Amino acid sequence: QVLVVESGGGLVQPGGSLRLSCAASGSFFSINGLGWYRQTPGKERSLVAAITRGGTTNYAGSVKGRFTISRDSAKNTVYLQMNSLKPNDTAVYYCNANARVTNYNADYWGQGTQVTVSS
Repeated sequence: QVLVVESGGGLVQPGGSLRLSCAASGSFFSINGLGWYRQTPGKERSLVAAITRGGTTNYAGSVKGRFTISRDSAKNTVYLQMNSLKPNDTAVYYCNANARVTNYNADYWGQGTQVTVSS
């Protein structure tokens, strides 16, 4: 019903920048909240940043001031600009889209994109 596809991961040196993109497509009435999560081996997936339909943002404390989430509602796309990257930002980053599908809301996940911060 809803396909979520991330792009933009890769290898970057400490202090560098990356921009992740995520697009939602398929059969839905609307996209509500959009968010980025990350996961490392042996740990639970955790919120990095989220943005509501109205544009309100929320960030994990560890990324505040370094990462910026934004969305293009016309394109059902969300972006994560990551600056001043640190080695402990290394993780698989997942995009989440909360979509209105018929008469209910549901969460959909992308396949994940690897971000590696290393010299």
